[in-house]
Amino acid sequence: MTLSVCFVSPDNYPALSGDPDLTHIGGAEEQQAILGRALATRGYPVSFITLDYGQPDGIQHDGITVYKAYAPDSGLPVLRFLHPRWTGLWAAMGRANADVYYKRCADYEVGQAALWCRRHRRRFIFSAASDTDCLAQLPLLDSTRERCLYRWGLRRANAVIAQTATQQRLLLEHFGLASTVVPNCCPAPPAEEMVEFTHAPDRQPHVLWIGRIAEQKRLEWLLDVAERCPRVVFDVVGAAGGQSAYATSLSQRAAGIPNVVMHGRVPHDETPQFYRRATVLCCTSLYEGFPNTFLEAWSRGLLVVSTVDPDGVIARHGLGWVTDTVDGLVDHLERACTSPETWRAASTAARHYCMQNHSVDASAERLEQVISASMK
Repeated sequence: MTLSVCFVSPDNYPALSGDPDLTHIGGAEEQQAILGRALATRGYPVSFITLDYGQPDGIQHDGITVYKAYAPDSGLPVLRFLHPRWTGLWAAMGRANADVYYKRCADYEVGQAALWCRRHRRRFIFSAASDTDCLAQLPLLDSTRERCLYRWGLRRANAVIAQTATQQRLLLEHFGLASTVVPNCCPAPPAEEMVEFTHAPDRQPHVLWIGRIAEQKRLEWLLDVAERCPRVVFDVVGAAGGQSAYATSLSQRAAGIPNVVMHGRVPHDETPQFYRRATVLCCTSLYEGFPNTFLEAWSRGLLVVSTVDPDGVIARHGLGWVTDTVDGLVDHLERACTSPETWRAASTAARHYCMQNHSVDASAERLEQVISASMK
């Protein structure tokens, strides 16, 4: 009998539906949509639990059934934690009636979903989305309630998934939990989206930065670099998750730097145009899991200059350069933008590495193995 799998992912409806009016699509949501479609293609009955944006309950997208839990702003402050959010989540899990429930990212819903599974004798899988999900102090969870529910659910998962060997080690050190590495994956892009090095007097190099404007992403580092590299165009794709003084101040600063172009939030299916014209992808984050943007860049032959290196793959496989200073970013970006031979060597290595290690089929097969093992 084929097991049915439900992804508990409230923010995933934009990635599943492709609705241009719903713009929040994070890396975790994109990965779950890819894996959900891959499992459905392999014959699994797949469902998702998402927020209620007015779509019909039980609507189908690409062979996936989507159940809605609650509307984003419904309920009264404080009380809505219990109703409609907790009650809505559990009701949707009941309608999904799956054998296995999968939850990605550290939050209080990990505990809520794990408790429902425990009460109804279903299997529960948790998947880390960031290195911070694997740290005992849980720096991204603001309240004691969130941290307690997350820890409770994590310890009661029938299987735990890490993105990298680093996360696997952290989960063991900080929580005493064994985990299985299922790498993030990336569909192979069409041939016309592959990038080539163009070094001509009439063409400025482009550095691409993609992400949320949030403190852990350190966009200010990129602006520091841009001020020191006036002959390079810096394309910034992304926006803040909400209003913040941090994002406002950076946007105002960027407006005064002539070689920085702030594109704002861009639908995911429009991002290939930015990869195609880029010379390099730059990451300035303080910490990450395994960024989708790295895979999307490498699969197109675009190298990466970064302040984070998941499992050391950039340095080990020659996929770009890693540094922990603004000076280092300037040096590496200048090298990438002015040396065709160096760029092409890294581009070739990037394509090969991504094809060999991050295919959708390979990740889906590993997830199938975790699902099967969770039933034992």
